[in-house]
Amino acid sequence: MILNPGNRPEIIYPCEWSYKIIVTNIDKTLEAIEGAVGGMKYIVTPSNISKNGKYYSLNLKLSVPNEVVRDIVYQKLINNDFVKIVL
Repeated sequence: MILNPGNRPEIIYPCEWSYKIIVTNIDKTLEAIEGAVGGMKYIVTPSNISKNGKYYSLNLKLSVPNEVVRDIVYQKLINNDFVKIVL
C-alpha cells in the first residue's frame, strides 16, 4: 500500500486482504463466506465474543486480485442477514 497525494492509499494488486466481520450466527456466516469468496482460498479465524454472547467477531483473510473482487466480497458479506458489520 502506498500513500498518494490525495490521502487515499494506493493498493497494489493482487494483495492479501483482511475483513473483520461482526455476526450473530457463526455457522450461517461461514456459509455466507463460502459463497462470497467464490472458490478463492481463504482463512477464517475467531476474534471475539460480545459480553452477552450475542455477537461474534471473525477475521477473514484472502488474496484479492483487484479492487472489483475486493468490493464484491465485501458486498456479499454485508448483505447477509447474520452479518452486522464488515470492516
